[in-house]
Amino acid sequence: MISMAGKAIRRWWWLFALPTFAAFVIGFLAPFVIGIFLSFCEFTTVTDASFVGLKNYAGVFSDGTFLHSLWFTVAFTVVTTVVINVAAFFVAYMFTKKMKGANLFRSVFFMPNLIGGIILGYIWQLLLNGVLGHFKRSITYSGVYGFWGLVILLCWQQIGYMMIIYIAGLQALPTDVMEAAAVDGANPRQTLFQVTIPLMMPSITVCSFLTVTNGFKLFDQNLALTNGAPSRMSEMLALNIYNTFYGRVGYEGVGQAKAVVFFLIVAAVALIQNRLTTSKEVTA
Repeated sequence: MISMAGKAIRRWWWLFALPTFAAFVIGFLAPFVIGIFLSFCEFTTVTDASFVGLKNYAGVFSDGTFLHSLWFTVAFTVVTTVVINVAAFFVAYMFTKKMKGANLFRSVFFMPNLIGGIILGYIWQLLLNGVLGHFKRSITYSGVYGFWGLVILLCWQQIGYMMIIYIAGLQALPTDVMEAAAVDGANPRQTLFQVTIPLMMPSITVCSFLTVTNGFKLFDQNLALTNGAPSRMSEMLALNIYNTFYGRVGYEGVGQAKAVVFFLIVAAVALIQNRLTTSKEVTA
């Protein structure tokens, strides 16, 4: 028997969904569609946009700074995705073992994720410049210094967050499978690579998806740590789009086109990454 409340919900579900749908349209869908339209226009405000076709997109791919930022971001994302996930899984694996103070260490590892990106950037700028100062260098001495500074910063911030996800996955592993592996004589290394990791593919999928998208979308930390210096050599995609849109008069349309291209790149990478890890999960 369906209750009166259940019948009312089934009849008036659209009324309950309307506020959320309206917020989605106003806050995401409408700006997204307008942004795509503006990427084909020259404008200073939304009301004075004039259609110019693919001119802005031609400007995107003829901009050397955008192409450099693209490859810089791709390299950064690959390095941080590997380092963060390997380190987070290792730390989580250690903390699921019986050890004194495990809960305290988990909290300490997670705390950097609670600090805002701008603050983290300035903190690590002071720390890294303090170390590099002994060698008469700074974080903005070259793009290579900025690259590895950003890698260190993001890894320090994200490892604790991914660790929590991996700990949850490890604690949810079926104990009977682990016990069966031990009975069959599997050593710890065999159990880890042939049993634990395949069973952890759902958690690995989530963490790799988050680290890939976080790497591509990095902005606050890049702005605070190097601001693209020297000569925009450590400028990532999000910061490049920001500097084009707000820093170059008459290039608002090009900046908007860059934003659309950026969205397509992130969406494509996320879909490919999710498909690859999901297929491995199914195979496992």
